[in-house]
Amino acid sequence: MNIKFLLALLAIAALTLSGCASKVPEGYGGEAGAATTEGGEGMQGAETYGLGADGTFPEGFDFVNDPQSPLNDPQSPLAQRIIYFDFDSSTVRDEYLEVVAAHGKFLAEHPDLRVRLEGHTDERGTREYNVALGERRAKAVQSLIELQGVSDRIEIVSYGEELPIAFGHDEESWGKNRRVEIVYEGK
Repeated sequence: MNIKFLLALLAIAALTLSGCASKVPEGYGGEAGAATTEGGEGMQGAETYGLGADGTFPEGFDFVNDPQSPLNDPQSPLAQRIIYFDFDSSTVRDEYLEVVAAHGKFLAEHPDLRVRLEGHTDERGTREYNVALGERRAKAVQSLIELQGVSDRIEIVSYGEELPIAFGHDEESWGKNRRVEIVYEGK
């Protein structure tokens, strides 16, 4: 058995068993459910949502688009939705294991959410090879998410080298393009 894979499994198991202490970000709070604002020009009927006293979000909360969502909180590991890879590798780096585990736990806690894992590569290699490598990278992230109990809400897409985010022909650019992007869908 690959030692890195074994270490990854042990790290995820430790994270799962130990749980995570979470800090409620600023802006959360108040009563569970929607509160309609009163007064203020242009504010009649506007709704705001907050984390309820029981620590849950109200039904219908838009985790994907709401700025107060943990997915959009820069202090949360859930805000990090790009996992980078080494050259010609589909092994998730140790530095991303906690991030991927957090996404798996979050998905397990929110069964109404789906995720698409988009695999990417740098420009080196044939198109066919890069599409296959992008898929292997996405499947590596999928395997770690599935350890948290989520399996039926994950879609895999590989773009290979077709959608770079950096257009240089150097190691810095290639490093930015070797990635899996975690894209949330649903409310």
